[in-house]
Amino acid sequence: MNLGERLLNGDRRACARLISMLENNDLEAVNIIKELYKHSGNAYVIGVTGAPGSGKSTLTDKLAKEFRKRGKKIGILAIDPTSPFTGGAILGDRIRMNDLTLDKNVFIRSMGTRGSLGGMSRAAWGAVKVLDIFGMDYIFIETVGVGQSEVDIVKIADTVLMVMVPNLGDDIQAIKAGIMEIADVFAINKSDLEGADRTKLEIEMNLDLSEKKDYRPPVVKVSASRNQNIDELVDKLIEHRTYLEETGKIVERRKKNIRLEIMKLAEEEFLNLVMNKAHKGNLFDKLVDDVISKKLDPYTAKDMIMDFIKG
Repeated sequence: MNLGERLLNGDRRACARLISMLENNDLEAVNIIKELYKHSGNAYVIGVTGAPGSGKSTLTDKLAKEFRKRGKKIGILAIDPTSPFTGGAILGDRIRMNDLTLDKNVFIRSMGTRGSLGGMSRAAWGAVKVLDIFGMDYIFIETVGVGQSEVDIVKIADTVLMVMVPNLGDDIQAIKAGIMEIADVFAINKSDLEGADRTKLEIEMNLDLSEKKDYRPPVVKVSASRNQNIDELVDKLIEHRTYLEETGKIVERRKKNIRLEIMKLAEEEFLNLVMNKAHKGNLFDKLVDDVISKKLDPYTAKDMIMDFIKG
């Protein structure tokens, strides 16, 4: 039985192996996804984003447990920052969710960003498909937590959950133009701390100024460490899914995301093609030296690479 058949039959090792192969740009894994793609499209993807220290991992753990109580199979992709020097990642989220690993209906995978911008792993798009084909009902993607560059999550998630903490004050205004606009549901974690009500009010006031007129993102106070209000937050996540499905916006959102994914894949393939060809004959290195010495400017260097590719 090959890897694809094993994945369809619920083999956890096959699932883990395929994700590893995708991270290593293994063509065999891509071919397996091509073959099994018709079996995807059943899972619902929830992106969990927010600033470092907001408790995303603990909250994701509690959300997964609440969904399990409701009989759902859960996949979790925890994206961790990768060292630009060693290429290694801390991958600490699996430690925080250790007890979930004993549940055969939960699959947790930590993935390093490996230099990818926007708080996402390059292989995350493929990993979502693997977990979807594997039979997960809900897939959580917990992002790195890097601030405004975290917006990539909206390109893959059906629902984006923004995790915030009390006493942000002016920070809410600072991030308003960035990641706040992508949120479909807000969770104020650590709401047992002083200032939670004020933070909720500030978020609500910002939502009053939002251009989202047909749907107003709910704001829920929770405490993941104390397991408070998790069931209410899950209800709000499900309500957003219902809203998308009843209005047909889920098709619109997924169509937009698929368009972006195809563009991203084509962009990466084209860039690899350009760089591989430009490196032959040391053209690229020579152009870099010429730009540094001011013999050329970067724009002319780019034109010369394109002329070389076209020729």
